[in-house]
Amino acid sequence: MKILIAEDTPVNQVLLADFLEPYGECHVARDGFEAVEIFEQSLSTTEQSFDLLCLDIMMPKMDGQAVLQTVRKLEEEQGIAEEERVKVLMITALDDSKNIMEALVKGKCAGYLTKPVSRATLQEQLALLGLG
Repeated sequence: MKILIAEDTPVNQVLLADFLEPYGECHVARDGFEAVEIFEQSLSTTEQSFDLLCLDIMMPKMDGQAVLQTVRKLEEEQGIAEEERVKVLMITALDDSKNIMEALVKGKCAGYLTKPVSRATLQEQLALLGLG
């Protein structure tokens, strides 16, 4: 599995990569803009595109909600069928209903976890997504 972690806090980058490394190849983006660049590059090469995108909502340059919308637009432009699109797992300190609904309904993310994330919680979410 190919995983993109979009997280601006170095400690959380290391933690998520450590949790997810047993599942596949992890790539880290330090902000939302970099996440979009990396994702877009994966679509334009012959390499496998990402299977999972772990996306923080509060990031510099471009927040996670904007990244999610951009990723979905890029997939649509590429003609990628909904069932083939990257599974997006929002991981954030924001647990208010507005952000949850925006991510789940508008952005069609696959799951939503609030920080701090434990290994067990992440494993449960991956299993629910059929990735664990």
